[in-house]
Amino acid sequence: MTSTAPAPAIGAEATPPRLRVVIGVDTFPPDVNGAANFASRLAAGLAGRGHDVHVLCPSTTARSTTESDGTLTVHRVSSLSTPVHPTFRISRPLRASRTAEALLTELAPDVVHVQAHFVVGRALAAAARRHDIPLVATNHFMPENLHGYLPMPKGLRAALSRLGWWDLRRVLSSARTVTAPTPRAVQLLAEHGIPDAIAVSCGIDLTRFPASPAPDHLVPHVLFVGRLDEEKRVDEILLAVHRLRRTAHVRVEIVGDGKCRRAWQELAGRLGIAGDVTFHGHVDDDALLAAYRRADIFCMPGVAELQSLATMDALAAGKPVVAADAMALPHLVLPGETGWLFPPGDIAALADRLRDLIGDPAARARMGAAGRELIGRHTLDGTLDRFEALYRNALMPARRGFFVR
Repeated sequence: MTSTAPAPAIGAEATPPRLRVVIGVDTFPPDVNGAANFASRLAAGLAGRGHDVHVLCPSTTARSTTESDGTLTVHRVSSLSTPVHPTFRISRPLRASRTAEALLTELAPDVVHVQAHFVVGRALAAAARRHDIPLVATNHFMPENLHGYLPMPKGLRAALSRLGWWDLRRVLSSARTVTAPTPRAVQLLAEHGIPDAIAVSCGIDLTRFPASPAPDHLVPHVLFVGRLDEEKRVDEILLAVHRLRRTAHVRVEIVGDGKCRRAWQELAGRLGIAGDVTFHGHVDDDALLAAYRRADIFCMPGVAELQSLATMDALAAGKPVVAADAMALPHLVLPGETGWLFPPGDIAALADRLRDLIGDPAARARMGAAGRELIGRHTLDGTLDRFEALYRNALMPARRGFFVR
């Protein structure tokens, strides 16, 4: 169903019609990860602009539910816990398919926007194709993100990656528009047979991070925020801090949880730095913002970041960033301007970059200010504008999607 609005009076400014959008995701709050956070911000932002927004996602229990706050409606498909991650849940494919079919039959939305291609996203994409509803797809996926969850010999990982890219191409082949968060993420899609994707930043609400004075503690704090899983490489921060012990005293705060938390806590103990490392686990938004305020330096050693909302938050909070020179992080971390990059896995280089900033408060302040200026180009309002335009463009006469190679 394509929404319509009465024709404006002569001389009046036309108001774009309200859209009905169904967003399909395989992870959504209370899940804590970048894809879930982005989907939540997008859905709430569109609903706040007056659109009729529905989210289809896995339930947090074995029951299907529907909940609404009056502006945003969330339909949760019954799901099961998984052995691969303590919080990740997965819906049965047949149940997801039936729910997606029923939802599109009932709502007849203008546009379907999938944020993943696993169970729920896949089911909704297939239902949109059957109902001839324009499909927009955003990719947050890299096959490498699965390696830490699926125990297998390293020699099989390349084969798994090839299979992952083939499957992604197959699911997204019917999309009118494919987006990814950064130019590097778009390039990666093109390299794997998904051409003509569009870079649309995940965006950030800058009002969450008002300017604040530099922390006044004597010992500098290094902060990491994110999932504590293999590809995030938080162990490299611990190894670098251990290397710094003789020349610099630093505290480390780690916000987040995941499969590697216990192993990394044990590593901190073996290194003799457990007293200087705090594992906070999952925290609420107030505690997260307080952690950013306390930080002097943000560190992101992950190598599979298609944008990194946590790094964007750090820049918005006015913090210099030390990050791996990998994937999309160089879009945010400009060496000598907003922070420093280091070769992935190079503990000595990471330690050197941390030492440079630990001993130079003036550089931290200068880079923090530059980071706030850079992140001003990634406003959530700008992201919402882009997606509204893409949705309206998708309602134009159908174009062929890309061909699966």
